[in-house]
Formats: sequence, structure tokens, C-alpha cells
Amino acid sequence: MPSQDKSQLEVLRHSTAHVLAQAVLYLFPDAKLGIGPSIETGFYYDFDLPRPLVPEDLPLIEEKMRQFIAAGLPFTREEVSKEEASHIFASQPYKLELLSELTEGDISIYRQGSFVDLCRGPHIRSTAEIKVFKLLNTAGAYWRGDEHRPMLQRIYGTVFETAEELDEYLHKIEEAARRDHRKLGKELELFSIHEEAGPGLIHWHPKGAMVRHLIESFWKEEHFKRGYELLYTPHIYKVDLWKTSGHWEMYRESLYSPMKIDEQEYIVKPMNCPGHILIYKSRIHSYRELPLRWAELGTVYRYERSGVLHGLARVRGFTQDDAHIFCRPDQLEDEVKDVLELALFMMRVFGFTDYEMYLSTRPEKYAGTTEMWDSATQTLIDALQQLQLPYEIDPGAGVFYGPKIDVKLKDALGRLWQGPTVQVDFNLPQRFDVNYVGEDGQNHLVVMVHRTVLGSMERFFACLIEHYGGAFPVWLSPLQVIIIPIADRHLDYARRVESELRAIGLRASVDARSERMNLKIREAQLQKTPYMLVVGDKEAETSTVSLRMRSGEDMGVQSLEQFKSLVKIALEKKE
Repeated sequence: MPSQDKSQLEVLRHSTAHVLAQAVLYLFPDAKLGIGPSIETGFYYDFDLPRPLVPEDLPLIEEKMRQFIAAGLPFTREEVSKEEASHIFASQPYKLELLSELTEGDISIYRQGSFVDLCRGPHIRSTAEIKVFKLLNTAGAYWRGDEHRPMLQRIYGTVFETAEELDEYLHKIEEAARRDHRKLGKELELFSIHEEAGPGLIHWHPKGAMVRHLIESFWKEEHFKRGYELLYTPHIYKVDLWKTSGHWEMYRESLYSPMKIDEQEYIVKPMNCPGHILIYKSRIHSYRELPLRWAELGTVYRYERSGVLHGLARVRGFTQDDAHIFCRPDQLEDEVKDVLELALFMMRVFGFTDYEMYLSTRPEKYAGTTEMWDSATQTLIDALQQLQLPYEIDPGAGVFYGPKIDVKLKDALGRLWQGPTVQVDFNLPQRFDVNYVGEDGQNHLVVMVHRTVLGSMERFFACLIEHYGGAFPVWLSPLQVIIIPIADRHLDYARRVESELRAIGLRASVDARSERMNLKIREAQLQKTPYMLVVGDKEAETSTVSLRMRSGEDMGVQSLEQFKSLVKIALEKKE
């Protein structure tokens, strides 16, 4: 393969996308071609087709692709003028739109056989180098992600060097489908989304709300230990506040339209930081008081296009485990290190031991001076290096007001989820004139650290659901123990067991339905309940329980005290 500045696998994926387009165009001569990039898990190509695709189409397209691959068609690159390219793609309106945005001297095409595509490349030498591939599924996709543009049909596929790699990947896809938080959210009655209420707005059911409560309670305890104080701020603010902060200018496309109240324009808040700044500015602060660590589980609202909404992972209203630290410049590095250590501690407790860290640098559109950015970026680098944390640079991915460190969590399937983030900000203190009185009696600008250690509660919950496949650790399980009486005459004893377990803080419930015992056990397993206690005549007479695990393991008869000890150990270990 060519040694261009792209990985071999990425080049292979992109080349296979071209073969996919060639096959579709052969089978659907009137097809209009969109784009076909490589992606992290394979490739896709978008098409405007004369009819909707059905599952039976994919094997036919695969077979045609295999014919082109077997033919060993070479990929050849040509540089053409804009006029030539316009002639080549005269029947392809989407290609012509892309072409209109290019300048002379920046236009190249690739051919394999009779197929030609507008592309920068690079590509493999010939189609014969494609060994093992599979088309996975189809989906709708708006042209260029704009819901006001035509809806195209997207075909997803993947390609690998060996059949073993493909089989392993297909197994991961099956497992991911089994763990999908949208599917499990419905099956386990954790949350729901209702079109009549609005897309991207989450309704937390009792079980999901219990898990969220447990997460938030633990979060609060750990923050109090580290000197944080809680804040609560309003959900709407005057538009002028967001003009001062810069969000109105830099973030306008994600803000909701203003509402008029008493002739003043307000919007629902997209961030919590200006509210925290207003609280800080309500009185004068001395250098001796700093740092101030203020945290809020604050719900914010941001506009996301309907095409990108995805269960709990991409929503329009969400709660951040937000905090802002107001500190002096000489305190900044220690505060950043403390945040990173807290974030990694939280991740370990919730079962995430594998992660990747990224340092995001100055974007093209930014506020403040380059000196501010350089200073803030260097502080983040120093903190990472002192803690000996490996990281990668994510060029230009900082937020408009400062650089940041992002921690991306790896779940049980090796997928990355956005988790904690730490952002240094010299900009907002300057915009809002946020000061402290220094030892010299003069005003000095504070430095702000914006940070989350979980991210949004919605996305973190989605990550937890999929990481554990809905089988949460005992300490996080919404229902920890289900007590199953064999017959109605055992209900009184089941209620006594329930009362005794609840008295020590366990979340226990009796299944009092007049259903068969085996059905109750099966349903409890499907609901991922950690412990099932079956009670009958013998258990009632001896004050014991027959313990079954959600894994299906039968642990036999135990005294209630033995069972309590077992659960206590699991809770202490947060298993």
C-alpha cells in the first residue's frame, strides 16, 4: 500500500467504500452519489436511489463488489481541471456541489475500471488487495447532515485483513446490539423518550432515577470530602448575559431561540458557568479565600439536530456534574492535578479502568489572546506530566474560551465514550471582570477551571448501561433483592425478610404475584436483579432463604445473616 500520511487500514476502508459505490451504481444506474469516507469501524457511502433499499439488497451488492475485487481493478489518480470534472460528474448533482467548493489545482479523481469518483485519496493499488469485507446495514442520512436537505440512503460496511478479525468484529457488533442502552432502557424500564414531549428530552423512570440518585449521592459525598460546595442556579437567563460571556457570538447555533418576559429576552441556559460567576461576584473575595470549588448538578439545554440525537448519548436537555474552581494563578496547576485525580478515582469506582486522554488545543475560532492560550495549555501539559498520565494532542479541539483535557472511557467492548473534562479559562474572568483582592491590596483576575468528572448524567448513564449490559454492580442496582414466595402461604415470611433487609438499607421487594416460581425467577434474571431469595415451608420454619444469583447460579439455602454478610462484602467492594 502507499505510504501516505494515513493508516493502511483507513486507506483500505476508504478504497472499499469506492468499490461499494461502483457496485451500487452498476445495480442502480440512476443512483446519485453522495460521499463515502472511512470511519473508525469501517466505511459508509451515501446514495440517492430510485427506491428504498431492503435487507435483501445487501447480499446482491456484496456479490457485485466481489466481482470487482476479483477483477483486480487498479486505482488510478488523475488531476483534472474544474471544467473537466464538471463534465465527468455532469449527472451527479451532489458531486457537482462538492466540486463547486473546490479551487483549480485542488481537484483530483480516482478511477477503478469504469467507475470514477471525486476524491483526494490515497487508495490501495488495486481492488485485489481487499480481502475480507461485509456490508452491515442501511440508514437514512441527510445530505451534509442538514435536515433541510435531501434524505439519502447510507450503506455501512467494514473490511479487515483476515476473516478472524472480521468474525471478532461481527461478534462485537452483536454484543453491542445486545447491550444497546436504548434497547435495555426500555426492557429494564430505566428511561423513555416521547415524541409528544419532544425528541432528545429524557424521562427517567423509577429504576433509572434510583441509579441516578445513587450516582449523584456518591458524587456529592466525594466532592464534600475534597472541599467542594454545592450551588443551584436558574434555568433561564437574560440574553445579555450570554452576549457578555461570548456564547451568543461563538455558540449561537446551539442556543435556543429567546423568549420574551416583561419585554426582556431570555434563553434557557446552555452552560452553568455564568451563573456561578454571578454568585462569585456578589461580594469581594480575598486571595486568602481561594481556591473556591463550587459544584452543581446543573441541567442545561442545547440544540442538537434531530439527525444526530441518539438515546441518552446525544440529547437536547442534560444534567452536567459541573464545577467551577476560582483560584489564583499560583494555585492552578495543583487544582488541575486534583481534578484529574478525582476524575480517575470516580472512573475506577464505576468500573472503568481503561481510558484515553486527549489535550485539546486552540481552535480557529477562539476568544482571548494567544498568550493566554499558551499559558493555559502549558499548565495542562505540566499537570499531565507530573501525574505521569499518557495523553495525545487533539489539535484545534479546544472550546472557544480555553484548552482542555478530555478523558475518554473504554467500555467492556473497547468503545470510547466522552467522560471527564478539565478546562482552563482566562477568558470569562476577563469578560466578567472576576477579581480577587491580592496580598498587595489590588484587584487581580482569577483563573477559572471548568470541569466535569462524569460528563453529562445522561451520557454517563448510557455508558454504564452498555458497559455492564444492564447488570449493574450491586451498589448501583435499582433493585438489589427480589424475594419470591413459593406459595401464598409464604407471603408473611417473605414480607418479614423484606422488612429486615430494608431495615439495613437494602433495596428489596417481594414478588407477590400469583405466578409460578420459575417464571418469577426467570423474569427477575431478565430484569438483572442481583439476588433472588426463594422462600417456602422449610425456609419459613428455619428462618433461612434459598439464594439464586442473576447469573443463574443456585447458591443453596443460607441463613439470613449469611446472606446479609455476602451482600455487605459486595457493597463494600462496590461489586
